[in-house]
Amino acid sequence: MSYELILIDNPLPLVRRVTLNRPEKRNALNHQLRGEIIDALREADRDPQVRCTILRGAGPCFSAGYDLGGGNAGQELPWFTAAGDGQFQRQVTEGWMGIWDLAKPVIAQVHSYCLAGGSELATGCDLVYVADDAKIGYPAVRFGVPDMQFHAWFLGPRKAMAMMITGDSISGTDAAAYGWANEAVPAELLEGRVLEIAGRVSQIPSDIVQLNKRNVHRAMEIMGLRAAIKACTELSALAQYQATFQQFLAGAREQGLTKALSQRDAPFGDYRTATAAP
Repeated sequence: MSYELILIDNPLPLVRRVTLNRPEKRNALNHQLRGEIIDALREADRDPQVRCTILRGAGPCFSAGYDLGGGNAGQELPWFTAAGDGQFQRQVTEGWMGIWDLAKPVIAQVHSYCLAGGSELATGCDLVYVADDAKIGYPAVRFGVPDMQFHAWFLGPRKAMAMMITGDSISGTDAAAYGWANEAVPAELLEGRVLEIAGRVSQIPSDIVQLNKRNVHRAMEIMGLRAAIKACTELSALAQYQATFQQFLAGAREQGLTKALSQRDAPFGDYRTATAAP
C-alpha cells in the first residue's frame, strides 16, 4: 500500500517500522494519519516476514495529539463507528485498543512531546520506550475530558488524579518509574535501544508471542481495563456540553486555536507558553 502521512521501513530482519510523518504539524493525528497508522500496523500483522513493529514520530516530537486546527476538513472517519454522541471518542479508542488485538507486538518509540491523543496512541502499544526528557501529558483536561482514560491503569490512581486535575505533564523518566513506559533512556540512545528490544522480540516465533501478548492483555481486561475505557468515552462526550468546553470552543472560533490554547496554558507556564512547546 502507498501512504502519504507515514513512512515504512524495515530496520532489522523481521522488524517493521512505521514513522508518523507530519513533522510540520508535530504529527498531529488527523483522520487520514490515524487511518494510515492502523492500516500499516494491520499490514505488518498479516506479513509473515514481520514479527514486531516499531511506531515512532518524525521531526520534533512523537505526537502533539489530535489535530484540532482544521486538519480533518474534507476527511471521513477512517473506519466505521456507530454514530451519535461520543462517536469520535469511541472511534479513537476502538482504533488504539485495536493495536492490543493484533497478534504481533508493537513498540512505541517516544521522544519529546507525547500529548493527549498521542499519549493514547502510545498507550495502545504493547511496549513503550521513551526519551528521559520526553513530556507525556493531557493538557486538554483544562477544558475537557480525555477520549481514552488510561491514566489510572498505567500510572496508578494518585498520579492519574494529579494529571487529570492539573493537566501537568510528566517526564519520560517519571513515566518509566510510574509504569506507563518500560524504560527511559537519553534521547540520543532511544533509537538504538528500541532496535535492540525489537531484535530480541523478533527472535521468538510469532505463534508463541501472540499467545503471551494476549495473556497479559486478557488479564488486564478481566480486571476491567477495556470496560473502564469504554465507560469513560461517555464522560468525554458529556464534557462537550459543559460551559467550560463551550467557552473554549467559542474562544477558538473568535481568536484562533493557537491563542485559545495559549490562554489555556498561560497560568501554568507550560505547553504552548513554554519555550519550544508544541
